[in-house]
This record gives sequence, C-alpha cells and structure tokens, in this order.
Amino acid sequence: MKKIYHLKTCSTCVRIIKTLDLPSDFILQDIKSEAITPEQLEELHKLAGSYEALFSKRAQLYKSLGLKDKNLTEEDYKNYILEHYTFLSRPVLVYNDQIFIGNSAKTVEAARKAIHES
Repeated sequence: MKKIYHLKTCSTCVRIIKTLDLPSDFILQDIKSEAITPEQLEELHKLAGSYEALFSKRAQLYKSLGLKDKNLTEEDYKNYILEHYTFLSRPVLVYNDQIFIGNSAKTVEAARKAIHES
C-alpha cells in the first residue's frame, strides 16, 4: 500500500507532501473530508503496534477535554481517533509494509529514503 493520511488544510502536511515528492501511485486521503474507517485504523494499528502511537497528544481537543489528566487505554485511543480526525497524528504515511507517523524531521527523512531509495 502507498497511502498518506493528511489534512489538506494543514500547512505542515502540505509542506511534507511537497518535500516527499510522492510518486503518482500514492493515494492521498484528506481525513477531514474522508474520515478514517475502522478497517483503515486497524491496518494502521497492525503496522504501528499500538493506537497510542497513532494518537496526537498535540490536538487542541486533547487538552480541552482534559484527556491529558486521564489514564487512557488502547481502546480509548482507538475510539477517540475514530470519533474525530484531529486525534490522528499526521501525516501518517504507509509505504508497502512500513509506517511513518508524524512530522518530525527524522520521520520525514526516513519516509523519503524509503520511498526514493528502494
């Protein structure tokens, strides 16, 4: 699979997509207009190893709902991601059987290498 889950209104996602110079066979899914499905989340979970790894603790809702003060379970992380797109850490890039989560320079560079040096 060659897919990236992103927000088209997120300047960081737009910059990363441009930096990665994705091949034309990549599927781009704007998670705001096309919500992530339980099946898609399950696939991401298999690659990432946990729902927490896919969860964004930077989301404004995370703070406003007081989630940082709660002890969240894997099931909680899963449900929050399915409930609102802002809880998915972004971008999430899947390249074959590899997953790259988030926007750190290290993650973006690893994704770029995987795509262009394979």
